[in-house]
Amino acid sequence: MKQVGIIGVSEGNGHPFSYSSIINGFSPTGLADSGWPGIYEYVRRRHASEFGLGDWRVTHAWTQNPETTEKLRAACGIANAVADYRDFLGKVDAVIVARDDYEMHLRLAQPFLEAGLPVFVDKPLSVDLDELRALKPYLESGQLMSCSGMRYARELDEPRANLDAYGHLKLIRGAVVLSWEKYGVHLLDAAFGLTPARPVSVWMRPSDHSFASIRLDDGALIQIDALGESAPTFHLELFGAQRNGTFDITDNFSMFRRMLWEFVHSIETGKPAIPSQKTLDVMRVLIAGRISKKESREVLLDEITL
Repeated sequence: MKQVGIIGVSEGNGHPFSYSSIINGFSPTGLADSGWPGIYEYVRRRHASEFGLGDWRVTHAWTQNPETTEKLRAACGIANAVADYRDFLGKVDAVIVARDDYEMHLRLAQPFLEAGLPVFVDKPLSVDLDELRALKPYLESGQLMSCSGMRYARELDEPRANLDAYGHLKLIRGAVVLSWEKYGVHLLDAAFGLTPARPVSVWMRPSDHSFASIRLDDGALIQIDALGESAPTFHLELFGAQRNGTFDITDNFSMFRRMLWEFVHSIETGKPAIPSQKTLDVMRVLIAGRISKKESREVLLDEITL
């Protein structure tokens, strides 16, 4: 058995419960009592065959709140709790940092990366250039993986398989809830999982929410609206020279399972699941967007050097 340590939680983010349920299976009573009713509802509807990732199992858990750690263990059959996340060292074969408070990511991941363990870090990896520079070698070697599950969204299987049928993509347009940094990354990963083009510039347009216009090196445009507080929205539109498509992304379970499978597969094959440049491009777009919003101008990606 391959042992995984999971680190959580951050405000509003139940990923430790989602990810551990997918890998270990779940206790209906434990997950129902976890405080994450939305996760319980979509997990309990899945077939038994969809749980488990080979001989990998979440065996150790740490959160900053011991009561939350116990709820996580009860929900997902995790055998061990530790008092300090660094206690995972010497006990696990890989680590999942299942928190989206990116300010903590380097601190939480660094002990394990330096010890040579494979690490998955929840999105977004970091919006701090110095931190990204420190993490870059681990991305390049394949020891570190970080992305949004929407890179693997089931709803985007059709355009991924038939992208040539769309002709040249002229516009990718999307809308998502909440903030640019924490939720814009969902649609950036989804979009850059479709197109081989790379970002050239970002311009945050005046709006009562975050509205990003991203120029690509093939002449196409990505437009993303991060709507703030709104009805649940994960929406993507593709406009090609020959075909258009509209997609609402709702199947969290499938995207998370695929993402975790890619992490495990990357460990077993020794090959990065995502080219490091793609992960770094997404982070540079987020950073450029922050600068653009502050300075009210178009920001070139060449200004964001790593």
